[in-house]
This record gives sequence, C-alpha cells and structure tokens, in this order.
Amino acid sequence: MSRKKKNQVPEGPEKPFCEHFPMCGGCLYQNFSYEAQKNVKLEHVKELMKEVCPDFPLEECLESPRHTEYRNKMEFSFGDCEKDGPLTLGLHQRGSFYNVLPIYDCRIVDSDYRAIIWATLDFFRNEGIPYVHKRTHEGVLRHLLVRKSVSTGEIVVALVTSSQGMDIPDEVGTEHFSDETNYEGIVPEWEPEWIKEYAKRLILLDLEGKIGGILHIINDSLADVVKADKTVLLYGKDSIRESLLGLDFKITPFSFFQTNSTGAETLYSVVRDFVGDTTGKVVYDLYSGTGTIAQILAPVAKRVVGVEIVEEAVQAAGENAKLNGLDNCEFIAGDVLEVLDSLTEPPDVMVLDPPREGIHPKALPKLLAYGVENFVYVSCKPESLARDMVTILEAGYKPVKAVCVDMFPWTKHVECVTLLQRMSNT
Repeated sequence: MSRKKKNQVPEGPEKPFCEHFPMCGGCLYQNFSYEAQKNVKLEHVKELMKEVCPDFPLEECLESPRHTEYRNKMEFSFGDCEKDGPLTLGLHQRGSFYNVLPIYDCRIVDSDYRAIIWATLDFFRNEGIPYVHKRTHEGVLRHLLVRKSVSTGEIVVALVTSSQGMDIPDEVGTEHFSDETNYEGIVPEWEPEWIKEYAKRLILLDLEGKIGGILHIINDSLADVVKADKTVLLYGKDSIRESLLGLDFKITPFSFFQTNSTGAETLYSVVRDFVGDTTGKVVYDLYSGTGTIAQILAPVAKRVVGVEIVEEAVQAAGENAKLNGLDNCEFIAGDVLEVLDSLTEPPDVMVLDPPREGIHPKALPKLLAYGVENFVYVSCKPESLARDMVTILEAGYKPVKAVCVDMFPWTKHVECVTLLQRMSNT
C-alpha cells in the first residue's frame, strides 16, 4: 500500500454519509465501508511494523461497538467560514488555519451535541458577541468544549472566552469542585449578563441527556489552544461520571479519558487480557491519564503505580481510586523520565500508554532496564510504536501478541495493543 500524505483524502467507492465530508478536517474514510476502512488501518500498521519487525504478530483490527455518535468529548472553535463572514461554530476546515466550518450535522457525536452547537451559535449571533481573531487577538469567543457520559447521559459544557470587556476580580482562579457540590443558579456578579442568559438557554434545551454542569473558562493565551487561565462554575458541577468495566470514573473537562467510551471497554479488555494475572504483583501504569488502566488492573494486584505529567489528571485518578474503593493505587504527577529515578519498588508488570509522540528516547531504556518478563504497549500512533520497537527489540524483547482497536471510526487513527515478552537468552 502506498503511503498517504497527511490529511490526504483517500479514494473510495462509497457515498459519504456526512454532508461536511471532505471539507471537514476530521473523518477521512467516509467514502469506504466500515469494514474496508478498518482493513485500511490494519494494513497500514502491518506495513509500518514490517519494516522493523517482519514477524510482528498482528492479524486483527477489533471494531468499535459504535460506528457513529461514539465520541464523549468534542472541542469546537468559533470563527467564520470566509473572511468577514457571519459567526460560525465548528471545526477548522481541512487545509485552512483560519476558516471554521459549521458542522451542524456531524455524525461522530450524538444529537445532543448538535443541539448544543445550534443553540450556542444562534445565541451568540443574536447577541453580536465577536470571536477572537487570530491575527489581531481581539474578540471574546474562542472555543466550546462538550463532554457527555454514555452511561449516565450527563453533559458538561464549557464556554471558552477571552477576558476582553470583563472586569474580573484578581482572586478568581481555576477551581475544581467535588461531585457532591451543587452551585445551581449561583453566577458571580461580575459575569456579563449575556453569560448568565447563555447558561439559562442551555439549561432549557430539550435533550436526550441532561446538562449537568456549565463552566465559563477564561483563556487569554495568544495560542489557539483550549486551556484555562481562570474557571468559573456557572451551574451544576464541573465533571461527569462514566462507567467502564464495572468501575466509575469522574471526568473533568481537561482530564485525559478515552473519547470513545464503548470502544474504551474493548481496548481495556484487550489490555487486561494481555497483562494476565496481576495477583500479588507490582504494576506500573505509565502515562496513566486519569488512572483507568491502573484501576482495572488493581483489584488483585499488590500495588499499582501510575505516572502522569498532567496534574489535573493525577488528582482525578486519586479521586477515582477512592470512588472505586481501591487503596493500593498511587498516582504520581511528573514526567516518566524523571519519576522513574524516585521509584524504589521495581515493577513485575508494566503497561505503557504514551501520548502520540511515543516514549521519550531517554525514558525507554530506563523502562526496559527493569527486565520485566512481560509488558504491554498501547499505542495511539503506529509510527511512534514502530520507532520505539527498534529499541525494544534490541533490548531482547519480542512481540508475542498484537491487535488493533478501532477507537475512531472514519478517521485515520487507530490504537494498537502489543504484548512484549523478554526472550530467555537475554
């Protein structure tokens, strides 16, 4: 198979089911059947791995339980679709840094997301609130972040704006509230009247799920990223709860959590199967996010240590462990490369679930030096897995099981779970 350029739309025989294709920068494979696009991903990973490990044992790509409306989180941008055009809310148009394509019929999210997009866009067009222009950095509206729990139907909406035109007290900071706290109807006096009216508009929407929380996030960064300088809870609570494999997880707007909840159960079931029995063992869950894998493996383990660089995720992981009655989990905030030097009890089992860029080249030899009999590598970017596999093979490990999991139907992305085993002669 020939390699595709980044974001190049592959040719396929099927009629796309979404009218935003191919202008939207999200789904590349809508002109393929689901089985065909799943096979494209499988063959892509096979081709990459063949170059570094000819006997890589990959034969299957497991499908997502949901092919559409599977995402539990989306970040939308405010802008316009043409210069000086009307306000839009959606995703960046393919190949454009400036144009924002309205995606009122997006099919990888459910009808509640679409209703929230429409209500938000209609409200701010009527109010005449400007978006932040990338060149001048003037304006107010930046992003809209929506998270929804598949298991409970709870929805948290976070409106991200600049501070322009707002008289914000210095003592306002980013705060995180517990699930037991309900600030319904309490909005700070300094908040603009249109913020209060927008919150009311959302609360009154007729949705399949239910608005559980509304946040106003203030971000004055010059970069076009979703981040929080200050956070105000306008209504409800700042998190949703999701259930996976019998465990409950609190998820805040910026917590790392797999964006396909039903697909995550498939993925983590594979990880649990590959790891095997953890009875009495010390388990390292590295790049642990909100500690999902750690807690799935914890019930019979001696001890589980999770390491994650995002402090908010570490805080959420600790809260989730308490929520699930697990007292043998420790979550550490920091870079894996540095934290490894402070850990005194070596692992019996490791699970590596790094970000898209893979494992830091200085951290990987440290991990391999533990000499565990088996470890599991969960990769969300096969190019990074192929790069890291060179060092893993040189250290005397061999892949004995591998499977792809299609967590992101219709997009080019795929997860690959690999079980590595130390060879007896090393």
